[in-house]
Amino acid sequence: MLMSSSDQPAKLHYQPSGFRVLRAGKHVICAVSGEVIPLEDLRYWSAEHQEPYASAQIATRRLLGQD
Repeated sequence: MLMSSSDQPAKLHYQPSGFRVLRAGKHVICAVSGEVIPLEDLRYWSAEHQEPYASAQIATRRLLGQD
């Protein structure tokens, strides 16, 4: 069965002020909660850990080592 790029998460390279798409897709998966994040809504990530986060609260907890 063929899957379209919208069915699979995008693969991104996270940079301090943006990200580069390595594999097309319409969403990524939060590294902590597992929540689907549409690319147009992605606002929080770690360039150091190469992880996306669904919210500022989740990102803060993760970066403080609380998750």
